[in-house]
Amino acid sequence: MWLKPEEVLLKNALKLWVQERSNQYFVLQRRRGYGEEGGGGLAGLLVGTLDAVLDSTSKVAPFRILHQTPDSQVYWSIACGSSREEITEHWEWLEHNVMKTLSVFDSNEDITSFVQGKIRGLIAEEGKYSFVREDDPEKFREGLMKFEKCFGLPEQEKLITYYSCSYWKGRVPCQGWLYLSTNFLSFYSFLLGAEIKLIISWDEISKLEKTSNVILTESIHVCSHGEDHYFSMFLHISETFLLMEQLANYAVRRLFDKETFENDPVLHDPLQITKRGLESYAHSKHFSAFFRLPKEESLKEVHECFLWVPFSHYNTHGKMCISENYICFASQDGSLCSVIIPLREVTGVDKGDPANRGVSISTKGKTAFRFTEVRDFGLLVAKLRMKCNATASPQHIISTEVAAGSATDSPKDFGAEQSKMGQRDNSKTVSTEALMTVYHPQDAENLDSKMLKEKMKEQSWNILFAERGHGVSMFRTKKTRDLVVRGIPEALRGELWLLFSGAVNDMATNPGYYPELVEKSLGTCTLATDEIERDLRRSLPEHPAFQSDTGISALRRVLTAYAFRNPQIGYCQAMNILTSVLLLYAKEEEAFWLLVAVCERMLPDYFNRRIIGALVDQAVFEELIRVHLPQLTDHMTDMTFFSSVSLSWFLTLFISVLPIECAVNVVDCFFYDGIKAILQLGLAVLEYNMEKLLTCKDDAEAVTVLNRFFDSVTNKDSPLPPAVQQGSNLSDTKSDLPKVDITDLIRESNEVYIVLRCRKDKTTSLAVSRSS
Repeated sequence: MWLKPEEVLLKNALKLWVQERSNQYFVLQRRRGYGEEGGGGLAGLLVGTLDAVLDSTSKVAPFRILHQTPDSQVYWSIACGSSREEITEHWEWLEHNVMKTLSVFDSNEDITSFVQGKIRGLIAEEGKYSFVREDDPEKFREGLMKFEKCFGLPEQEKLITYYSCSYWKGRVPCQGWLYLSTNFLSFYSFLLGAEIKLIISWDEISKLEKTSNVILTESIHVCSHGEDHYFSMFLHISETFLLMEQLANYAVRRLFDKETFENDPVLHDPLQITKRGLESYAHSKHFSAFFRLPKEESLKEVHECFLWVPFSHYNTHGKMCISENYICFASQDGSLCSVIIPLREVTGVDKGDPANRGVSISTKGKTAFRFTEVRDFGLLVAKLRMKCNATASPQHIISTEVAAGSATDSPKDFGAEQSKMGQRDNSKTVSTEALMTVYHPQDAENLDSKMLKEKMKEQSWNILFAERGHGVSMFRTKKTRDLVVRGIPEALRGELWLLFSGAVNDMATNPGYYPELVEKSLGTCTLATDEIERDLRRSLPEHPAFQSDTGISALRRVLTAYAFRNPQIGYCQAMNILTSVLLLYAKEEEAFWLLVAVCERMLPDYFNRRIIGALVDQAVFEELIRVHLPQLTDHMTDMTFFSSVSLSWFLTLFISVLPIECAVNVVDCFFYDGIKAILQLGLAVLEYNMEKLLTCKDDAEAVTVLNRFFDSVTNKDSPLPPAVQQGSNLSDTKSDLPKVDITDLIRESNEVYIVLRCRKDKTTSLAVSRSS
């Protein structure tokens, strides 16, 4: 534990302590006789006897840390520990956060004052955490009084929490307190005779990130109005940063999307916002986004454990995450192994071997998942059994049967299952076949060789299914991703799109929803339906499926039904192009749920009048270009060029610029990897054309270079003939361009930018795009 700094005279106490570690400013000592074989000799025996006769409140901890500046004879006790693990944790924190910083001070007195202030702040912060656990408001009331007194903000401003930290004013850190409230980030320090007061509105922040430099290993960087602010030496920096992200997101959403913000049950009332509530909200959002679950799912429990991977014959370490309706697992050992188990498919939950604290979960697909080293595994088994039994209502049984059919057979039998369950026959209004199966172009010259490649791909996937399972609860590993990059075979594309996007869960838990929506929406006349009618025949017009009433009618029904379902979005240009491709490979109802997954989960805020989500990701894209392609950044005088050319890339997932048989490979990767796939491919396209772009004299010339490149992209495995390929009308001047295979391009983008983060937080990105 951290101790209030007190002077220690070592001259008369050297025989009582043994020095174990030391550096220029700190010393870690062990009390003699503790942890020594034979008691440490006579001195150790005397110390042990002295400690034994003292009462429990007077005993000296066996480890301690002292602070001393060079050339000083005065030491200060700042920490003690009852175990080596505890004191080592404190020592490592000092080395990680404080050691490098102390060299910036000009005098030893300033160093000692700073260390004392830092330790007192840590003690106060630990006390704050203890009051949170004990639900005692006294400590928080003390912080609230300081907050109100220091900053003079409006009375209705609600303080969420506060942290001890250091703020860098120039090259010298100032120890103080960071206050996080609903509308402001505030900092106050009074140290070394100097007062510092800082107030930053959340909606004025253009950058918020964790960073590191030579002096500091980790700090939080805040940029507002072009001015940089750095905060460091947090007791729990990750927790602090997460909460700051959530509060910034709160402010930005309120500013840009007031209607949605007011309907949010968590964030609409500032008086109801709490630190715990925001943290829980953030974890739940990350959980549902990572596993592609319905956005209503909230994270309830997390358990560190091991999952037995049968096809690899080893246990992988990771976390089991449990929500109302799902059990999910993601590994932490770099194997990229994840599993999603809907409770609607669980048939049994059993205790494993008590020695390894095991939990076994059986599913309708006749697969058993074995988790071990689960803390409180007995209680977890009881909870899971209760969850499964509690949801065994008639409605649950229906959705379970549907899910079982999609997991063991194929989602393509979903319409048949509905008919068996007595659902209304909507065959006259809803198409039950993917358009590609009806309007499959025939190319006698190349059909045999290309279809052979399709069969080989199917065989690879069937081997994967045999090893890792087939359906929503399959093991998803690096091998799965590798097969996706190669391109999903046409026969499996609709099924796997449903699976990887999470749309299969929406569809399974909402039987009959789409046909009813179609019936309600047909015949309605709104601004959205007028725009849909205008764009229907602009959707993949070269493809025969959309040269017929069958394809056009299916497209109309899906778009109209979605506009009816979500009037806040209604219809936005580019939705028609995306939906057309979905209808080629998925049944009409499946295409609808895929569109729901894209618009409401995978690309939120993309398809509306303001396309905020697309602007956010374009700002992220510009930042990635600055980091990964600095030469291109230096050459382009105006970075908005990248936003103008990439807007269609993001809105249509490259469908509008690539030949259709190439674009569907991109869509494969998007449904598996999310927006990361689009960002990576965009970077790869720019890097591939780097030399030509660097010679361009203006934006128009750069656009021509990129357009010619997209025209040269091909898919060597595609069974589609050139006559129906979008963008196939190449002029004679382009026919001699070297062909670029889309699979090679995607694979290169994954290898080159393998460390690319999946997505920067929408909070900071949106602020960046706004300031731009």
